Amino acid sequence: MTWISLMLLIAAPGDDLPECNEQAAEMGVQQEMNICAHRDYLIADAALNAQWRLTRQTMQERDSEAEKPDWDERPGYFDTLLEAQRAWIAYRDAHCRSEGYSARGGSLEPLLVSTCKIHLTELRTAQLRELAETY
Repeated sequence: MTWISLMLLIAAPGDDLPECNEQAAEMGVQQEMNICAHRDYLIADAALNAQWRLTRQTMQERDSEAEKPDWDERPGYFDTLLEAQRAWIAYRDAHCRSEGYSARGGSLEPLLVSTCKIHLTELRTAQLRELAETY
């Protein structure tokens, strides 16, 4: 599936959020920067969820096509993917919370957390895309 097709699957999570642009960031109003960073995270998360659906489908197809020996009690492709994704979500959230602690309690903390989540979510989306394309 092409990147354009993937983008069509993504809902527009930012439609109800204020307009974000470089001018808002340059103005330096922390609350606006926090809102824009959170919006960017929602967009990255929507892309991740769209890629997740594609990768999940690929792994489920792989499970249905695989000939698994009777002695092999290991989980299948999808179950392994699901376990990894749940662990990744827990890691992302804890890691980014920790990054935010450098400004713990301050107005900068939400920006640090959102920026971290954007970065890790984009990396995970690429990993899921690569995994789906491998099969």
